[in-house]
Amino acid sequence: MLKGFRDFVLRGNVVDLAVAVVLGGAFGNVVNTMVKGMITPLIGAFGGQPDFSGIYFSINESKFMIGDFLNALISFLIVASVIYFFVVMPMNKIMSKVKKGERVDPTERTCPECLSQIPVKAGRCKFCTSKV
Repeated sequence: MLKGFRDFVLRGNVVDLAVAVVLGGAFGNVVNTMVKGMITPLIGAFGGQPDFSGIYFSINESKFMIGDFLNALISFLIVASVIYFFVVMPMNKIMSKVKKGERVDPTERTCPECLSQIPVKAGRCKFCTSKV
């Protein structure tokens, strides 16, 4: 029973997932600090409210903290945009090349004169001997 558990824990994907969760939590803290320390005051400079956490309304002495929600929403949007533009888009581009059968790191290119395939680092075409 313990051998099976050890094999499960030491599989690569479980360890990778654990690392991703820890890094995601740390990244979330960095983004939250950036939002509270830089983005919110920047937005507040134009809107007149430098700290959104003070925005609230009350009903029957119950406080509804709209400012905290706005801070969390801004943090979420920043994290989502960073993940989309720096992880999802590049992976989609790589996966589309892989699905088409193209090499992600090409070793050959097309000669502009004779349209034959030559090495990427070639200075002359091996077929028509033109400079490339």
